[in-house]
Amino acid sequence: MISDCTGLVLAGGESRRMGVDKPGLAFGGSTLLDRMVGRLQAVFPRVIVSVRTPRPDVAVPQVCDAHPAGGPLAGLCAGIAAVSTPWVFAVAADMPFLHPAVIRHLAARREGVQAVVPVIGGFPQPLAAYYATSALPTIRALLDAPGKHSLRAALERLRVCLVDEDELQAIDPGLHSFFDLDTPADLAAARHHEDEVKQ
Repeated sequence: MISDCTGLVLAGGESRRMGVDKPGLAFGGSTLLDRMVGRLQAVFPRVIVSVRTPRPDVAVPQVCDAHPAGGPLAGLCAGIAAVSTPWVFAVAADMPFLHPAVIRHLAARREGVQAVVPVIGGFPQPLAAYYATSALPTIRALLDAPGKHSLRAALERLRVCLVDEDELQAIDPGLHSFFDLDTPADLAAARHHEDEVKQ
């Protein structure tokens, strides 16, 4: 267990491209949200879920966004504000293949920084990343200011360790940990992959 960190699942998105509530979608015998909570519970002693409005189907503590229009950054802010550990590991609910070994590997890169963020295909993955609670004032200031309220804008203001995909492929050769479900086609592909893994 990584005892100095709380697992944070972000489940407050609008799921526009999927067309239905993503966290509640059935996947692998449970919901996407329950699956992610279970994966994080294998690594962290405490897991919480960030939501826009409370969800009756969640068995772990929930926190509501203080900035309803702030997107994932608002969810991260609410999560960090609610924990007593010096770190959170923030992940989207729609990443069904996130591997615990990847989470543990990223944890080892936290020294001297405020965030540890994988880079896949040249793009940072801020919703499968560690954030120090010391980043909270910076994130709050960004949310309170006019302009872009994005996770990438927050990363520009923090001390960040970027972890390249070549390093992560040694643990997760197909980088399936970073496959997220934005559309019905993504969901179909993920269910197909899940079936292949079970065979």
